[in-house]
Amino acid sequence: MEYKDYYATLGVPKTASEDEIKKAYRKLVRKYHPDVSKEADADARTKELNEAYGVLGDAEKRAAYDSLGSGQYRAGQEFRPPPDWSAGFGGGSAEDFFADLFAHVGGQRGGRQGFRMRGEDIHAVLEISLHDAYHGAQREISLGRERTLKVNIPKGVTAGQQLRLGGQGQPGMNGAEAGDLYLEIAFQSDDRYRAEGRDVYEKVPIPPWLAALGGEREVSTPSGRVTVTVPPNSQSGRKLRLKGRGIPAANSSGMAGDLYLILEIFAPPADTPARRALYEQMQREIGG
Repeated sequence: MEYKDYYATLGVPKTASEDEIKKAYRKLVRKYHPDVSKEADADARTKELNEAYGVLGDAEKRAAYDSLGSGQYRAGQEFRPPPDWSAGFGGGSAEDFFADLFAHVGGQRGGRQGFRMRGEDIHAVLEISLHDAYHGAQREISLGRERTLKVNIPKGVTAGQQLRLGGQGQPGMNGAEAGDLYLEIAFQSDDRYRAEGRDVYEKVPIPPWLAALGGEREVSTPSGRVTVTVPPNSQSGRKLRLKGRGIPAANSSGMAGDLYLILEIFAPPADTPARRALYEQMQREIGG
C-alpha cells in the first residue's frame, strides 16, 4: 500500500500547531470545494483534504498517525503498518489502514464520505448614505458568481454597526449549515455631513450680512427642511444644536442623536459693479 502524507496534503510541516492545521485546511477547502471551485479535480482534492484533516485535526488520530509514520515515509512510498497498529482502533487489514484511521473520526465508519463542517462566515463593508440611516432602505448586493442578495437596512443604523444575515456565508461541508454574512455599515463620503455615533454635524454656509445681523435661514437636513434662527454677530464655526434631529433611535427604547449645524461664512464674489461698490463701502466704513 502507498503511504499518504497528510501533512503534505494540507501543506503544513509536521510541527504545525492545531490552529495552523485548521487554518491551512479551511483555506484549501474553500479553494477546492465543488460548489465554488473551477478546478477540474476539485471533488477529488476536497476528499483528500477532508481525509487529511479528519486525522490531523483530531489529537488522538494524529498521534497514532505520527507514531506510525515517524517521518520516514514519503507520499506514494510503499508502506506497511506494524502488526499491532489497530490495537486502539478496532482492527482491520493493513490495506485498510488509512481508510480505517480516518473512518473513526467523529465515530463514522466509511469515513471517506468526509465529515461535516459549518461554513465560514463572510465579513464585508456595506456603504450607505446618511439618508438610508435616517429612513431605512433596501439594497441589492452581489456575492459573486451571479449570486445577488437583497438586504434590508433598518432605520437607525450607525457607522460600524454590523448586520448579520444568517446562512448567507460560505456553504458548509457535507450538508453542514452555511456560515453567516456580516455586513459592517459605513457611510458614503459627503462634504456636508459628518456622523459621530447618532450625532450628525452639517456644514451650513451663510452670507456675511446674515452672520452679522442675524435672521432666519431654511436648511435642508437628512430628516427634511427646517428653518433655523442665526444669532447676530455669529462667526464661522458656531454650532446650532437641533435636539433629536440626528440619526433616529433603532428601537422605541433608544434615543435619537442630535443635529449640529456648523455655520460657515462665505463672501459672494465682487463680480458686478454694484457688488464691488458695496464691498468698497464696507471697506471704508468697517475697515480691517
